[in-house]
Amino acid sequence: MRRRSLPLARVYGLLESGPVVLLTTARGGRPNVMAMSWHTMLEFEPPLVGCVVSNRNHSFATLRATKECVLAIPTAELAPKVVRCGNASGRDVDKFGSLGLTPVPAAHVGAPLVAECFANLECRVVDTRMVNRYNFFVLEVVHAWVEPGRAEPRTMHHRGRGRFMIAGQTITLPSRMK
Repeated sequence: MRRRSLPLARVYGLLESGPVVLLTTARGGRPNVMAMSWHTMLEFEPPLVGCVVSNRNHSFATLRATKECVLAIPTAELAPKVVRCGNASGRDVDKFGSLGLTPVPAAHVGAPLVAECFANLECRVVDTRMVNRYNFFVLEVVHAWVEPGRAEPRTMHHRGRGRFMIAGQTITLPSRMK
């Protein structure tokens, strides 16, 4: 897996459009991965991401205990694996192994990157005030990796009840944003 560092100020462009992501965690030497579509950018720099992880999910307790994860962004080619990931529990199965996904050590957190994903965002939990009430975690992206040559990836966007939209044409319009 070839990758290069991405300036943290550009992370918002990876998530702003709301792709389905794979959230990875690790505890006791055991990595886990779950599919997630409930996330939002909260701040540009440092990049802050809010996300909902149900307290019924196997990943919830690990994320709460370790306070770190990776948000891996898959492309449409991984859609069948992403859906299978979302329909299984890491409590019952090694999802990396069963899905044929490759965990890769991260540089700054204990959770693994996903080799097959075009972008991986290493994150630390920085705010848990809304976890008890809403299962809402605030993550700070501490390092971002992207695969060179994937400028216009075809990402998946969850529309509910097993329906997904695949990102299409990108247009550029005048903007005052950096």
